[in-house]
Amino acid sequence: MLANCKINLGLHIVSKRADGYHNIETIFYPIPLADEVIIEPANTLQLHEEGILVGEDMEKNLVVKAYRLLQKDFNLPPVSITLAKHVPFGAGLGGGSSDASHTLLQLNQLFKLGLSQEQLAVYAAKLGADCAFFIYNTPMMATGIGTDFAPVDVSLKGYYLVLVKPNVFVSTADAYRRVTPCKPTFSLQNLTNTPISAWKNVLINQFEESVFAQFPLIAQVKQQLYQAGAIYASMSGSGSSVFGIFQEKPDLPPFANCEAQFVMEL
Repeated sequence: MLANCKINLGLHIVSKRADGYHNIETIFYPIPLADEVIIEPANTLQLHEEGILVGEDMEKNLVVKAYRLLQKDFNLPPVSITLAKHVPFGAGLGGGSSDASHTLLQLNQLFKLGLSQEQLAVYAAKLGADCAFFIYNTPMMATGIGTDFAPVDVSLKGYYLVLVKPNVFVSTADAYRRVTPCKPTFSLQNLTNTPISAWKNVLINQFEESVFAQFPLIAQVKQQLYQAGAIYASMSGSGSSVFGIFQEKPDLPPFANCEAQFVMEL
């Protein structure tokens, strides 16, 4: 099963909550870049990693946590999980969250658990704030701490996406500490009525200001995407990946000091 990732179209940090979390507003948009999760019956629980290696204890991996979560409520037999990672981690793309949610989806199918989409989303939310999005996997407005979803009519079909992962690591916790919450001047609910050519003037990722100051390379990549003809460019999530939306397929040289670069049709 392919476990695709996402980009953020706009990201507002609205307020800090009493529980230490932040209320946000963003639009999650699914993109084709994907990991692959394959689950098969086995004698013991196993995790096999291919591609980009996470290199952590098996029980800390989100796909295993997803299995354990369902195992608490259902009599699941042992399985072998093969995780072929192609989505860079620490990139603001939700790759690990997608792997977890697609593990839930696949276990539900494989063992005929009969869980509805809504029930699976409840399980997914226990694994991470953006995990539930990947159960629905359609453009969604996310509010609250990123777990309250509403469908949004935004389409980038026919456009091309260039995704660049600079060779830097951005701590999400640190990014939240550095940002100053505030009410947005542009409501993301108006994005459906705003042409993409105008997004550059109204659509912001509020993390960019502090993250760019700390990591100028990320700001440089965004500027290079605009110079290459992107009609909109932004950092995704808290970084460090940056994407550009193009009307035609661009032919770009490799970006300097970047560990990954992808071009895809949406």
